[in-house]
Amino acid sequence: MIQVQKQVPDSLHHTCVIATWPAMALGDDGQPIELANFADRSVQVIGEFGVGGSVRIEGSINGTDYAVLTDPQGNNLDIATAKIEAITELVRWIRPVVTAGDGSTSLTVTMLLKGK
Repeated sequence: MIQVQKQVPDSLHHTCVIATWPAMALGDDGQPIELANFADRSVQVIGEFGVGGSVRIEGSINGTDYAVLTDPQGNNLDIATAKIEAITELVRWIRPVVTAGDGSTSLTVTMLLKGK
């Protein structure tokens, strides 16, 4: 499990949290974070995708059963290219999981979570 690194930037007046899971490889899952009070969420994925690399953004209400989350257009957040996406669902727990790739896959997943 890849440990999450959390930051609360002073420049954002403590209204946002930035969560980062660095250097995720094929088969890695990220440590879930519990930040349900931050309703506005976006995710950025960068790095080396390798052959067929993909990361899935999952959420859970009970912390045990996870399901893929979606963007505002209803598309599953199975991300196979470097990009930024909004996250639609409000869940208690959220995590990234690298679902495909090869030996060169190394992805950094960063989420910006905004509260009041």
